[in-house]
Amino acid sequence: MEDFLNQLNENQREAVVYTGGPTLVIAGAGSGKTRVLTCKIAYLLQQGIPPQSILALTFTNKAAREMKERIATLADPAQARRLWMGTFHSIFAHILRREAECLGYPSGFTIYDSDDSKSLVKSIIKELSLDDKMYRPGLVHNRISSAKNALISWKAYEQNKELVENDIHARVPMIRDIYKRYQNRCFQAGAMDFDDLLLQTNILFRDHPEALDRYRRFFQYILVDEYQDTNFAQHLIVRRLSELHLRICVVGDDAQSIYSFRGANIDNILQFKNQYPGCRIFKLERNYRSTQNIVNAANSLIHKNQEQIHKTVYSEKEKGSKVLLTSTYSDYEEAYIVASRIAGMRMGKERYSYADFAVLYRINAQSRILEEAFRKRNIPYKIYGGLSFYHRKEIKDVIAYLRLIVNPHDEEALKRIINYPIRGIGDTTVGKLIATAVEQEVSPWTVLSEPLAYSVPLNSGTIRKLETFRLMMEDFMKQNETLGADEMAALVVRQTGIMDEFVRERSLEAAGRIENLEELLKGISEYIHLRREEGTEQVRLADFLSEVSLLTDQDNEKEENADKVTLMTVHSAKGLEFRNVFVVGLEEELFPSSLAKDSPRAIEEERRLFYVAITRAEENCILTYAQSRFRNGKTNLCSPSRFLMDIDGQYLEVPGLTSASESCQAELKPQSHTQPSFQSLSRMNKTGRTVEPSPPASSLLDLSGLQAGATVKHDRFGIGVVMEIEGEGGNTKATVHFENFGQKQLLLKYARLKVL
Repeated sequence: MEDFLNQLNENQREAVVYTGGPTLVIAGAGSGKTRVLTCKIAYLLQQGIPPQSILALTFTNKAAREMKERIATLADPAQARRLWMGTFHSIFAHILRREAECLGYPSGFTIYDSDDSKSLVKSIIKELSLDDKMYRPGLVHNRISSAKNALISWKAYEQNKELVENDIHARVPMIRDIYKRYQNRCFQAGAMDFDDLLLQTNILFRDHPEALDRYRRFFQYILVDEYQDTNFAQHLIVRRLSELHLRICVVGDDAQSIYSFRGANIDNILQFKNQYPGCRIFKLERNYRSTQNIVNAANSLIHKNQEQIHKTVYSEKEKGSKVLLTSTYSDYEEAYIVASRIAGMRMGKERYSYADFAVLYRINAQSRILEEAFRKRNIPYKIYGGLSFYHRKEIKDVIAYLRLIVNPHDEEALKRIINYPIRGIGDTTVGKLIATAVEQEVSPWTVLSEPLAYSVPLNSGTIRKLETFRLMMEDFMKQNETLGADEMAALVVRQTGIMDEFVRERSLEAAGRIENLEELLKGISEYIHLRREEGTEQVRLADFLSEVSLLTDQDNEKEENADKVTLMTVHSAKGLEFRNVFVVGLEEELFPSSLAKDSPRAIEEERRLFYVAITRAEENCILTYAQSRFRNGKTNLCSPSRFLMDIDGQYLEVPGLTSASESCQAELKPQSHTQPSFQSLSRMNKTGRTVEPSPPASSLLDLSGLQAGATVKHDRFGIGVVMEIEGEGGNTKATVHFENFGQKQLLLKYARLKVL
C-alpha cells in the first residue's frame, strides 16, 4: 500500500484515501486520472472491502481491461478478477440476465447489434407498407435510440404530444407505431438492443424496488470513469444505486465533455455537488504530459467558457516552444505545409519518428487532401478511428459507379452498386446473373443487358428492375462522352439517389457521409484543374480513376505500432497523446462547426473540443488555418476561428512577428497587449508577409506585368516567383517556383495566378 501511495502527488493521494462520502475528482488533461482511479480501487481492497462489492464503470472495454491489469499489480490478482468492473452496458447486461424474469425476458436473451436493429426496423417499415424513402431505416432507428436513452418507452412516446407533433411535422407520423411494433417484436424474440440495456435496467430499478434494494446493499462502493460523458439513463442508474450509502466517486473533466451528440450531458458533472450534499471535490491540476507553454495556452482558451468547474492546470515540465500558429492561402497549401513540416522535424536534432506526429481535424472529410499531400511526400500514415478517405463506404460506392461507367464489364463494381441504393435487385438475382455469365463465358453486364437471350431464370418484375438499372447506367455512359469527370461524378451522386438517402436520414453519421461525398467531388474538380494548369485540356474520368487506384493501393503493414503519422478527428483523439500535434482547419464554420453558431452552449462544447486537441500535445503544438477552402463545390473565403482569439498571445508564435512586444504592437488587439487581432491573423501568412484573402478564381485574370522574376500568388500553391514564360496565345505557359510545392509549369489560360 505504501508503495503506490508514495508514487502519487499530494492531490492524487488525498483523492485516493478519502472514503467518507460522495467524491468528485476533477482531473485536468494529463493529470493522472486513470492512476488515481486504479489506486483508489486498490486502496479499497487493501482496506478490506470485498472486491465483489466494488462497482467500477467505464466507457470502453479497453479501459476496463487496462485498469484491471494495473490493479492486479497493486493488489491481489485474484481479488482484481472479482471486481464488478466494465462498461455500463456490459455490467447492466449482467444484472439484467440475473433479473430477466422480473421483466418477462429469458435469462439468455439475445442482444441485437446495430445491424440487427436496423434490419428489424426495415422489415417493419415494409410490413406497414410505408414509403421507405420517407421512413429510412437509419432515421427510424436513430429516433428510437434517442428515445430510449432519454428513458422514453414506446408507451410514453405515443403519449408524448410534443414528440408525436414533431414526427407529424417531419412527415413521419408512424414512428410511434414502428417503435411499438419494434419493441414488441424484440420482446417476442427474447431480445434486447444496445439501448435496452440502459432502458430496461432503469425499468427494473423503478418497477422492482426489491431488486434495487438488493443491488444497493450489494455494491458498497461505486466508481465511475469519464463522468462528463454520461447520459441521462446512465446518470439515473448510478444515482439510484448510490443515493442511500452515498459511497460514490466519479472522475472526469468537464473541460473535456465533447460528446453531446451521443447524448452525454455535461450537467451531470457540473451539478454533481448539488445532487450529493456533503460532496468533497478534489482537483488534479498538475499536467504530466505537456510543456508549460502548451498547458498555459490551453488554460487561457478554456477559461473563456462560462459553464465549468474552475481549475488551474499547471505543468512542471520545461517551458517548451510556444504554440505555433500558421496561416495558409488554401486548404491545399495547408496540407502540403503540414507534410513539409513533419518531414523537416524528422530531420531535426530531436530525430522524431513518424509515430511521434498526429494531425487532428474537425471532420473526416478533411483527411483526403492530407492523405494526398502525405503520399506525394512519401510520408506513411494511418487513419485512426476510421477508414482512409477512399476506403469509406460512401466513397467506394460512388467510385464503383464511375468504374462501371468507364468499364461496364467490371464485375466487382457491378456487384457493389447494382442494388445500392436499394432498387429491389436481391442477392439471388445477382447470383443468377453471375452464374449465367460464368457458364456463357461473358461478363455479368452482358447477361444483364439481355437476360432473355441468355435464358436467365427471372420473373418479369425482376427483369423490369434490371432494365431500369441498365438504362440508367447506359445514360451515364452516353453522357460521359461529353461531360467532364467532375460533372459526371456530381450527376451520379445526384441521380442515383445516394445523396438523397443521406439527406433524408438526418443523422450525424449521414451528415458526415454527405460531407465526404462533397469532399470527393471537390477532389475530382481539383484534379481536373491541376491537370489543365499543367497543359492537359481533356481530362477523362478514366484518368481520375487511374489516379485513385494508386491512392488506394495500401501496403501490407498491419502492425499497430508501425512508424506512421496518425490522422484522426479531434473526437477520436480524446484520451491519446503525441509528442507533436497539428490541429488543422481552424476556421469559422468549420471549427467551430457551422451547426454550433446559433447556440452559446454548442459553441462552448466546440471550445472544449479545441481544448482537447491542444492538450494531446506533449512537446509541440502547431495550429493552422486556411484563408480559402473548397467546400460545397466552390472556393470559399475563410475567417480564422474565433477560438484563436481566446488563446493568450504570449503563448503563441505567429511567424513574421518577433517575440519582442514592441514589434507586435501594430498587429495587436487593442484590449490585450499580447493578443493578435482577427485582422492580423487573416492577413499574416507563414512568411510574415501581410496578404489579403484569396479572391475567387474568376477574378484572377489580370496578368499584366507578368514576366520572369515577378512575384505571383496562386490560391492553392501560395506565393511563387516566375522563372520563365514560353509559348503564345492560348498555349502560353509560365514556370513558377513555389516555396512549398517546388517548380510548377502552368497553362496561363487556366492558371489561378495574380501578380503581386
